[in-house]
Amino acid sequence: MGVLIRRAGESDRADVVRLLDDAFREDPVSSWVFPGEEHRRRRHGALMEAFLDMALSEGFVDITEDGDAVALWWSVPAGEHEGDEDGPAQLRAAVDPANERVEEIGRLTSEAHPTDRAHQYLHMIGVSSERQGEGLGSALIGAVLERCDREGLHAYLEASNSRSRDLYARLGFVFTGDAIDLPDGPRLWPMWREPKPCAAGGFDSRIDSGIDSGLFA
Repeated sequence: MGVLIRRAGESDRADVVRLLDDAFREDPVSSWVFPGEEHRRRRHGALMEAFLDMALSEGFVDITEDGDAVALWWSVPAGEHEGDEDGPAQLRAAVDPANERVEEIGRLTSEAHPTDRAHQYLHMIGVSSERQGEGLGSALIGAVLERCDREGLHAYLEASNSRSRDLYARLGFVFTGDAIDLPDGPRLWPMWREPKPCAAGGFDSRIDSGIDSGLFA
């Protein structure tokens, strides 16, 4: 039986935030943004909720019917990031005003984000720890990439570890050549995908063995 996927909405807020908070709280990027464990436990959920609001406003959120996996996408038109210098500062003010790293990572990823072509931006994809390796993440991303191929749409993401970078490469994403090195922190790999003439061979079910995509944009 295939994985059932639906479009998430406001009624799913609590479940989505809980899933993302659990999936990403110990992620290297989240740990860099919130280096103190207790502080991260208190503020990380607020950041995930802010990201959910962005996706609901600027794109869409796909969730598996069982609620064990979720993907946040932004539909980004050409030139979207131009003139948006205040976004990272506004995010910091809303989530954790005293934390400069919330704003810093936002600015670094915004500077690396392509602006010349419209694209679908995979901002985050999270799978519950109990369901990793079952193909849920692969189904979520594959459904959107298949639409990208049919409609000639580009796609973009930032991989937050080398393992996920290699997995995304199998889905047709290519490293842009300019990594994002967080000061005294982990490296992010911006990756771009051109639409394919047709889907070939399906999608790698191991994509959800890692619970990441780009955290900030």
